[in-house]
Amino acid sequence: MTGEAAAAAEAGEISSVSLDLLKTKMAEFARERDWDRFHSPRNLLLALVGEVGELSEIFQWKGEVPKGLPDWKEEEKVHLGEELSDVLLYLVRLSDICGIDLGKAALRKLQLNAIKYPAAATAATNHYSSTNNGATKTEKEHQKAAEAAVPN
Repeated sequence: MTGEAAAAAEAGEISSVSLDLLKTKMAEFARERDWDRFHSPRNLLLALVGEVGELSEIFQWKGEVPKGLPDWKEEEKVHLGEELSDVLLYLVRLSDICGIDLGKAALRKLQLNAIKYPAAATAATNHYSSTNNGATKTEKEHQKAAEAAVPN
């Protein structure tokens, strides 16, 4: 993304932000603060887990929450957005430091899941059982076939 596009994104003038822009912004942020030396995969993963914990706290005592959060106050939604952003930013930074193209990896995973869970076969079924760590033998077979069918 160009510098102009990045400035527009910061100003809220565009509706979509790319993973590449976030990756660039996070790398700049760390570099400006001399934090690269602390951004090992392990440290970033632990920070990510901590942020997921903070995100979980928001929902901890709310029970089931309807889509769109209709009963939530605006400040609760803002707080949720901040914690979701922390998780996303650490995930993007971790993938960058590990040399993983997160966008490509996510698209590949979607392809694998589409093969593993074909829409026609899974539409109204329960995908998990109490055996085999939650996966049935058929699902394990689907996983092997999916991995063989989708290139790295």
